[in-house]
Formats: sequence, C-alpha cells, structure tokens
Amino acid sequence: MHRRRRTAIAVSAAMLVAAPLLSACGGEAHPGAAAVVGGERIEISAVQAQAADVRSAQEASERSEQLVNRSGQLTRATLHSVIFGRVLDRAAKDAGVDVSRKEVQQVRAAAAAQSGGDEGLRTVMLEQRWVAPGQIDEDLRKEVQIPKLAQALGADLQSPAGQQVVGEALTKASKALHIDVNPRYGSWDDAKVQLSTYEAPWITQVTTFQPQEAEVGA
Repeated sequence: MHRRRRTAIAVSAAMLVAAPLLSACGGEAHPGAAAVVGGERIEISAVQAQAADVRSAQEASERSEQLVNRSGQLTRATLHSVIFGRVLDRAAKDAGVDVSRKEVQQVRAAAAAQSGGDEGLRTVMLEQRWVAPGQIDEDLRKEVQIPKLAQALGADLQSPAGQQVVGEALTKASKALHIDVNPRYGSWDDAKVQLSTYEAPWITQVTTFQPQEAEVGA
C-alpha cells in the first residue's frame, strides 16, 4: 500500500463560526451566496451540505476526534475546492480538454491500488483531503484534468516552468470568471488561485495519484 503524505489541507486562519445568511459579496448583495463564479451562485447551503457530508464521515471514523479537531476550517476548505473546480473546468474548456467518466474510473482504480483497496482509498481521501466517500469521483476528476491541461499546453508538471504555465492558465481562467466571494470566507486570489485566507497549493492538491500514462490517455 502506498500512501502519500497529507499536502492539501494545511490551514492557518481562525476557525469559522456558524452565522446566518450574509450579503455583500464584493459590494453587490448576493444574499445566501457563498460566492458567485462566472455569474453562477454557489449557495451557502450547498457548501454547508457538502461539508456536513465530510463531517458525518469523520464522525463515523475510528479516529473521529482527531479528524474533527484537525478540520476546523472545513467549510472554507469546501468552498475553496468548489471554486477551484470551476476554475479548472474553465481552464480545461479553454484548452479544449475533455474528461470522460472512464478516465475518472481509471484514476480511481490506480488510487485504490496505491491505497490498499477502495476502503483504503476512502480513508486516505477522508483523512488527507477531507473528501467524503460520495465526493471521491468528483475530487479525482481533477487528477485527470490537471495533467491533460498540462499536456494541451505543452507543459511539464514535473518542472517549475511547466507548473508556471499551468498556473498562468488557471489564473487567466480565474480572472475570466470574475469570482466574487462572500466576505465571511475571505476573498479569492486570482494569482494564487485560492481563497486569500486558505492555503491549498493546487499542484500538490491534485496530482497525488499517478495512473499509467496509457490509461490516462485512453
């Protein structure tokens, strides 16, 4: 079984407190919205529901106390993941990159093999990425998108120069989406492609599991 160390969910900002609906995303009122991305609302209720699924899975774990204590920023981490996914979708679309269900399943099979089976994968995803079992396929979709985006851009993700090329494509996509975040969660940084109050390096976040190249290109 091959485990990768936790890289994506290191958070330093203060713990979020539960609060009622807020408005004033970037000066324009968006009651009930956690963010507006590309003119589409990401509802606070949807973000909270996704975070609640993760929390339920954590509480059912044998290491529940440790997992819950380590994930005080769960709601903010969830919002970051949702927004980042939208940005990655836009960058992939701009580059002519499509992702099939087959490709996602191939990456999942590789990830499970590296984690000691599907149950091991569920444990790794929950503990290292704060991803609930029902969210795994959507999260692993990024594992397909990033290398395919890099390939379309002629960039080598193993090199700093290649990472910069992909980063610039993500920044361009981020700016094009005019991301407007509810001040409760901070603000969106187009250059870093992340919430201003949240640390989640995108390269390490989405390139953990490595399927064979032939499978990814299938």
